[in-house]
Amino acid sequence: MIKHWILIPFFLILFTSFSTAETLNEDQLQVRVKEVAKTLRCAVCQSESVWESNAELAIQMRDIIRERLSQGQSPDEIRAYFVSRYGDFILLKPRAFGMNWLLWGGPFLLLIIGGSFLFRTLRKWVAQTAPDSPEILSPLDERGRRRIEQELRSSEPDK
Repeated sequence: MIKHWILIPFFLILFTSFSTAETLNEDQLQVRVKEVAKTLRCAVCQSESVWESNAELAIQMRDIIRERLSQGQSPDEIRAYFVSRYGDFILLKPRAFGMNWLLWGGPFLLLIIGGSFLFRTLRKWVAQTAPDSPEILSPLDERGRRRIEQELRSSEPDK
């Protein structure tokens, strides 16, 4: 009889540890589902990831991700599965290959070309409007000197 009382706490501890381990594995699986789902675009919403979307399709996609992760597939294999069904559009961050290189590098290329064009145009513009050197300027004649003095006197405040 005493043996039964000793075995009851033992079994309670044993079964509790099994349920905790299962919950821990479920939490780890949920984290992995979240990581994969955040990299896939919802085909219905198109501006949200599968993880953020509440559309029926997104919920189904999360279930597929969970099922495939529990089967042991890697996140890359799961992404490849969705790309095979929906194309590269399903990836929130498209792969950089082929024509996608133009999309990734195009803005930087245009920025460099535009910057060099602007630099050359401004350099020519400044060179054309640069003031003449003091040697080329004619000296100030008496009439000009009187006009300057008159303007300076008229702009002085009255005392």
